[in-house]
Amino acid sequence: MGNLEELLHDMAQPDIWQEFLGLGLALALAYALAWLLRARLLNGSRHVPGESVWFGNRLIDGLLFPLIALVLTYAANRLVLQWQHLSVLKVAVPILMALVAIRFLARTMTLSFPNSKLARMGEQFFSWMAWIVAILWIADLLPQVLAEFEGIQLTVGKRHVSLRGIIEATLTAGLVIVVTLWMSSTIERRVLREAVSDLSMRKITGNAVRAILLLLGLLFALSAIGVDLTALSVLGGALGVGLGFGLQKLASNYVSGFVILFERSVRIGDNVKVDGFEGKVADIKTRYTLIRSVSGREAVIPNEKLITERVENMSLADPKVLLISNITVAYSSNVEQVQAILIESAMRCLRVLKDPEPVAHLGNFAADGLEFSLCFWICDPENGQLNVRSEINIAVLHALRAAGVEIPYPQRVVHQAK
Repeated sequence: MGNLEELLHDMAQPDIWQEFLGLGLALALAYALAWLLRARLLNGSRHVPGESVWFGNRLIDGLLFPLIALVLTYAANRLVLQWQHLSVLKVAVPILMALVAIRFLARTMTLSFPNSKLARMGEQFFSWMAWIVAILWIADLLPQVLAEFEGIQLTVGKRHVSLRGIIEATLTAGLVIVVTLWMSSTIERRVLREAVSDLSMRKITGNAVRAILLLLGLLFALSAIGVDLTALSVLGGALGVGLGFGLQKLASNYVSGFVILFERSVRIGDNVKVDGFEGKVADIKTRYTLIRSVSGREAVIPNEKLITERVENMSLADPKVLLISNITVAYSSNVEQVQAILIESAMRCLRVLKDPEPVAHLGNFAADGLEFSLCFWICDPENGQLNVRSEINIAVLHALRAAGVEIPYPQRVVHQAK
C-alpha cells in the first residue's frame, strides 16, 4: 500500500488526530526556534532580514523554518515508527523537502539576480519540478517514473545515456550552481560589505569572487555528472580563437571593466562627461558603465570607450565646478557698480562657494553693450547646474533693474540702397 493510500485509509481511524497534533507541534516548535534564532542573530546587527537566505523578508519566506520543520518531522517519523504505524508524518516529509528546496532556490536567485526575469522563470520551473517530484513520491509513483526514464536511451556521440541520467545530471549541476551563487552572495554581503568600504573595489571584488566560485562550481558539476574535463582543453582553444576574432570587442569591454574598477579612474558616484553626455556614474558592470544625467536620462557606455577615449571626470580630484554667466549692459553703465551687483547676486545663492569667491570681469566690448562674465563655483554638480545658473541670473536681473542699469536690446541698422 502506498503512502497516499495509507493516508486515505488511516483518515477513518479514531487516533489519526494524534499524528496531526504531532505535525502541528513540530511546525509550531520549528516556527518558535526560527523566530528565536532570528531575534538573537539579527537583533542589533546591520544585516537586513530581507537579505538573508535563512530568514527572508518574513520568517516563513526563509529557509530556516521549513528546514527545522523537516528535521523535526523526519526525526519524529523515525522514532515513533518503531512503535506505531504513521501515515501523516510520512506524507509530510516529502512535502517539507520540496518546500526546503523551493525556499533555498527562491531566496538564492532573488539575492543573486534581484531584477532578472530569466531568474524568476527558472525559479518557477524548478519549483514546479520540486512539487511534481513530491507528489510522485507521495503517490508511490516515483520509482516507476524513474524506471521509465531509465529505459529511454539517447545516443550522444559513441555513448548511450538514459533520460534519467540526463535529468539527474542537470539537477546536480543546477544544485551546485545555486550553492555557488549562495556562497558568493553571502561572501559579498557579510564579508565585503564590512571589509571593503570603497563601493568600486567592493564591486570588483564581488564580481571576481562570484566568477571564481562559479568557475569552480561549474567544473565540480561537470566532474560530478561524468564529463571528462580534459576534453575542455579543445573547447578552451576554440574559445580563445573566437575571442581573438569574433568576440574581440566583447572581450575588450570585459577586460576594460576590470581595469576601470582596479585603477579607480572612474568610480560609482563620480560626475563624468563622455562623448558630450554628462551625468553621474550609477553602476559599473563588467561590460558597460551606466551613467545617469540630472534630467533622468541614462546612457550605456561600453567600458572600452572609457579606456580609449577622453573622459572628463569632475569628481576625481576636486568636486568643485566653475560656472560662467554672461551679462550684457549698456555702454553708459558704471563698470564698478555692475561688477558689485553681479558679485553680490551670486553671493546670495546658498550653493555658490564663498572660497573661491565669485568674480565679475568685463570680458568683451560687444556690438550691443558691455559684456560681463560672472564666474562662480559650486561643489555639488550632481544637484544640477542649470537651476543654480537660473537662480543667479534672476537675482542679477532684479538687481540691475533696481539699480537702474540698462540691459540693451540688440539693434541693427538697415540701409536701403538707392
